[in-house]
Amino acid sequence: MSMEQLLETVRAFDGVLELAPAEGSVFPEIAWGDHFFYYAPDGRVPEREQPYATIVTKNYPDDALCDLDHPDRWRVNMHVGAGAFVELTGESPRSTAKLWDYTATDTVLPHPLYRAQGWVAITNLGVRTYALATRLLHRAHDDAKRRALRRSTGSSTG
Repeated sequence: MSMEQLLETVRAFDGVLELAPAEGSVFPEIAWGDHFFYYAPDGRVPEREQPYATIVTKNYPDDALCDLDHPDRWRVNMHVGAGAFVELTGESPRSTAKLWDYTATDTVLPHPLYRAQGWVAITNLGVRTYALATRLLHRAHDDAKRRALRRSTGSSTG
C-alpha cells in the first residue's frame, strides 16, 4: 500500500482535518512533507488536542530508530490506547521489556517515542498491516470524535 492510498483512506473520514505542512508554509521545515490528522469538522485545529494519527516521511532529531531518511520510507503513527496497545504488541505501553527492530516494515511496533501514551507505528504498510491499520485509524478517528463531542457538550462521561 502506498502512502497516497493511505492518505486517500483517511481523507475520506467524516470531519477529518489534515495538516500537511509544505515548503514555504508557516510550519517548521522539519514538518514539511508530513501529515497530521485531527477530528475537526469546523476545519480548525483543536486547541490543546494532539493529532490522533500522523504520517512522517523522515527522521526527526529525537526519532531516528525507524531509519526514515532512506528513499521511499514513511511511517504511520496511531493513537490506539493502552488496551489495544497490549493486544497489538503483547506489552504494556509503559514497559520496555522487549527489544524491537524499528527498521522492520509492514509490522506493528510500539511508537519509538510515544508508546507510553498508547501509540503504535507501522513503517511502509503492506499486505500484512493494511487492513489492520485502516481499522486502527478508523478507531482513532472515532475516539477523537467522541472526545470532541464530549468536550462540546461539557459531559464527563462517554
